[in-house]
Amino acid sequence: MLAIRSHSTDSDAASEFRITAASPARQMPSSPSVLVLYRLKPAILADLAGRFRLLDSHASPLPLDAFLVAAAAGDDPPRAAVVPGSGVVRIDAAFLDAVPSLGCIVSVSAGLNHVDLPECARRGVVVANAAGIYSADVADYAVGLLIDVLRGVSAGDRFLRRRGEFFSPLGSRLGGRRIGIIGLGSIGSAIARRLEAFGCIVSYHSRRQKHGVSYGYHPTALDLAAGSDVLLVACALTAETRHVVDRAVLDALGSGGVVVNVARGANVDEAELVRALAEGRIAGAGLEVFEDEPNVPAQLLGMENVVLTHHQAVFTPEAMADLDRLVVGNLEAFFAATPLLTPVLFFD
Repeated sequence: MLAIRSHSTDSDAASEFRITAASPARQMPSSPSVLVLYRLKPAILADLAGRFRLLDSHASPLPLDAFLVAAAAGDDPPRAAVVPGSGVVRIDAAFLDAVPSLGCIVSVSAGLNHVDLPECARRGVVVANAAGIYSADVADYAVGLLIDVLRGVSAGDRFLRRRGEFFSPLGSRLGGRRIGIIGLGSIGSAIARRLEAFGCIVSYHSRRQKHGVSYGYHPTALDLAAGSDVLLVACALTAETRHVVDRAVLDALGSGGVVVNVARGANVDEAELVRALAEGRIAGAGLEVFEDEPNVPAQLLGMENVVLTHHQAVFTPEAMADLDRLVVGNLEAFFAATPLLTPVLFFD
């Protein structure tokens, strides 16, 4: 089985990523071409345009397939691509066949389920992601969702606006809760540190046990759920973690349990989650990701014990500034034949 490691999150309890300011714009001697498939801000586009020759899909009237064909057929076909992390563009064999000149993929997301990593490795295409830069903001957001579910902040706001009265049902205390984190990478570790400060008892399930951390380890998500009051999903989406939270895990969590998902929608069996909430088999959920984004199951919209937001935890001005600098840094490193800042490493 192919394993994947992001270099910047290799430590067992990785700290939040911080990137220093990019160097002043300097045009590469040959102005290498870069395919831009992500809608970058005007400022970063201008910065990149001072360093590279940009082939920006959002500035072209062509549909994506035709745009890729035109880019590949040019006198200076692109050697690197900046791609979104939403899955709108899948980096697979068909994509790489369409633009065979590519030697580097720079994804603006930490997750890589939209990139066929074995195929990239087979072709010698290096991949960089946004590992680490979102950790602090996503961790803050996850804790905010959990507090909102437990204390009924959003529900109380709705109640007050509708009726002009105080929200009567009591909320629940966060301190002392048993928190089970699925995925103790950079984001999961940042969440754990924050919840420790609230007096929570943290344990985790991950692909393998982490050395040098004090949290209790559970070899399966089912075992973790059975010993937790809250399941917080912060793992990558892979074939192994698709629906890692299924009916059995939800039942093990129990009627007082809460699920918070800031990973990918498909990490949770959404249909089973809706049923568990509707039947009172779990107590609540905080969700900013969904299986069929941007679509949200209609049943969830009417549940007062569920907090829902768009997939937006990463979007802070600070994270976006770090992302801009990281994209520039990874592209410059690739074209200078030096190590990428955030390489995704492949090993059997």
